[in-house]
Amino acid sequence: MAKRRMAAAPGGQTRPAGAGGQARPAYGGRPMDGDRRRTGTNPAAQSGPVRPRPVQAQSGSVRPRSAQAQSGSARPRPVPAQGYDPQEARAQKKKVRHFYDYSLLFSIIFLTAFGLVMIYSASSYSAQLDPRYGGNGAYFMQRQGAIAAVGFVVLFIVSKMDYHFFAKFSVLGYVMSYVLMIAVSLVGTEANGKKRWLGIGPVSFQPTEFVKIALILMLAAVITSVGHRINRPKTALSVAALALPLAGLIAMNNLSSGIIVCGIVFVMLFVACKVKWPFFAMGAAAGGILAGAGPIGNALLQIGLLKPYQFNRIEAWLNPESDPTGNGFQVLQGLYAIGSGGLVGQGLGESIQKLGFLPESQNDMIFAIICEELGLFGAVSIILIFLFMIYRFMVIANNAPDLFGAMLVVGVMGHIAIQVILNIAVVTNTIPNTGITLPFISYGGTSILFLLVEMGMVLSVSNQIKLEK
Repeated sequence: MAKRRMAAAPGGQTRPAGAGGQARPAYGGRPMDGDRRRTGTNPAAQSGPVRPRPVQAQSGSVRPRSAQAQSGSARPRPVPAQGYDPQEARAQKKKVRHFYDYSLLFSIIFLTAFGLVMIYSASSYSAQLDPRYGGNGAYFMQRQGAIAAVGFVVLFIVSKMDYHFFAKFSVLGYVMSYVLMIAVSLVGTEANGKKRWLGIGPVSFQPTEFVKIALILMLAAVITSVGHRINRPKTALSVAALALPLAGLIAMNNLSSGIIVCGIVFVMLFVACKVKWPFFAMGAAAGGILAGAGPIGNALLQIGLLKPYQFNRIEAWLNPESDPTGNGFQVLQGLYAIGSGGLVGQGLGESIQKLGFLPESQNDMIFAIICEELGLFGAVSIILIFLFMIYRFMVIANNAPDLFGAMLVVGVMGHIAIQVILNIAVVTNTIPNTGITLPFISYGGTSILFLLVEMGMVLSVSNQIKLEK
């Protein structure tokens, strides 16, 4: 018998060579780790007695691990790229963060701060001469600033809450609105022939500002509950009927706020309903009423639905020169202020009309002082900031998590937009004087406080919008 050839192994060990000159393992026929297919050499095999064999050697030099590998059907598994972690990638894909509209927040802060500056500029002269304020020219600015500071604290608290929480109090707020409006009609404080204030101890406030928020919450909750049935005329009229009695109570002593309440209902239903032509028809009817305001106002005065001071405002609007020292005095002085401002204005603090010529210069007519001191440039800039704020409302409403959040933002948007339009229209004598303040800028503690609460609710809706990375 021929003598078997022995292959020298590392370390002096020998093992028999198989067919084709390949050495077979000397340990019971079980392949060593170095004989297994790998993408590189086996460090353990390098230190052991078995010679390491490279991958992809010549044909027949590597023993396959399985029958599947022998048949050639096995494919090498893809190796992940260096630094790639699949679990971390999936975690980043699912990572979600909440949105918070800082653009809207900065707009609110800017308008409030600008309002404080303009309140001081418009009221410092009259406050120094009034003994009730102790010669403090900054009285109105300080009072407005203190209430605004409290309002911003409330804004941040409300903005971090879940806005669905407020829906629980929509019915209670709606009922409280009727209670407050009846109370102000019976025991309210009268000023300039109008009962708008309700005193509770040393604190007095305008209930109409609370009514606006309560009505927005109530309408948003009702529209959400009826769902697609809001497109039926009967359902839409039923929703509108919830606000009409309340608007009538408000209009008895505060016509401007009654108009705003009706406008809020109009805007919310316009957005919620698919059928738009009835709203365009109502808009055309409102334009017709405005065009025939004189005869219509006279008829309403005769039947007692319009008070004399309200009809006098209509007359002053139609022909302010007919009574320049009486009913048309405020309108004319406001127009003088706008006309004297020119393109860039007289300069901040350099208004002439605020020196006792323009009544309520820090309240309803503050936009005229802005036009006089900052000119057309300043007036247009303020209007653009309000338009940017309306745009942010639209973005939040379009991305709101649900219908209730969207309708809540739409209601606040309608309130701000209508009040800005009406105030500027009054100052420019486009519509009759109705005593509407300019949001965030005009003096009014109750107004700024409840406006900031509304902004907190809008930011609360924005905070619930989820952004996926």
